[in-house]
Amino acid sequence: MSNILEDTRFIMKKYHIRANKSLGQNFLIDDKVVDEIISGSDVNENDLVIEIGPGLGSLTKSLLEKAKKVICVELDNKMIKILEDRFKLYDNFELLHNDILKVDLNSIIKEEKEHSDIKEVKIVANLPYYITTPIIMKLLEDKLDLDSITVMVQKEVADRLIATPGNKDTGAITYSVYYYATSKAILEVPKDSFIPEPEVTSEVIKLEIRKTPPVEVKSKKVMFRIIKCAFMQRRKTLLNALTNAKVFLNKDEGLKILNKLNLPEDVRAEKLTLQDFANITNEFVKK
Repeated sequence: MSNILEDTRFIMKKYHIRANKSLGQNFLIDDKVVDEIISGSDVNENDLVIEIGPGLGSLTKSLLEKAKKVICVELDNKMIKILEDRFKLYDNFELLHNDILKVDLNSIIKEEKEHSDIKEVKIVANLPYYITTPIIMKLLEDKLDLDSITVMVQKEVADRLIATPGNKDTGAITYSVYYYATSKAILEVPKDSFIPEPEVTSEVIKLEIRKTPPVEVKSKKVMFRIIKCAFMQRRKTLLNALTNAKVFLNKDEGLKILNKLNLPEDVRAEKLTLQDFANITNEFVKK
């Protein structure tokens, strides 16, 4: 029985393939990691799985054996021929040659659910690290009929994505992810699990989509603008950052809101909970 490393070497040689650095390609060659991703994603025979950037198909093969259907979205021309050849005998395989940021996933999911007895929809992906954040935010903000997102990303980014708001790893995206999903780490992936080896350690994380948001806010759009502005100058106090960004007309206006909410004048963005930002937003929108 061949393993992923042997399969990968064979395919790369057969198709004269090298990893495309501009597309952030590093091919996963660790069977144990693939098993952990499949296990952590909880994929079963009732699921539709959308795999982003399948590359040579190392993860795809295992997904096809577990899921009811797998739709792969791949941008790289060279990978299309490989994936078509490799999985043409699977009747639960579909391949879209497109950029995930341009794909109408809502329509795809709706159509699949209407024409089959698919129970849940799950995203599974080894994401290109240079475009991790835009992809994850698209998946969350598009209000897709999703149950979970299991992705491998750079560990430093993973820590920020799954941090609890108000902790040391907090960034603006932490609050966005927390608003839309609960999150957890699945496993850390060493550099030698890939060819070529990336320069960074990777981590697999799982986001489970919330049915209802964890806070009530009068304007989600305003809240995320406030959060973004607060973290653009994270070394400054929240008051100074939001005043400089023209969110507050002046410091006095900001002070009134902070005082009303019993927040200290020198508080910094990363010390606030999502509820704190919701409260600030609600006061701000009231004006």
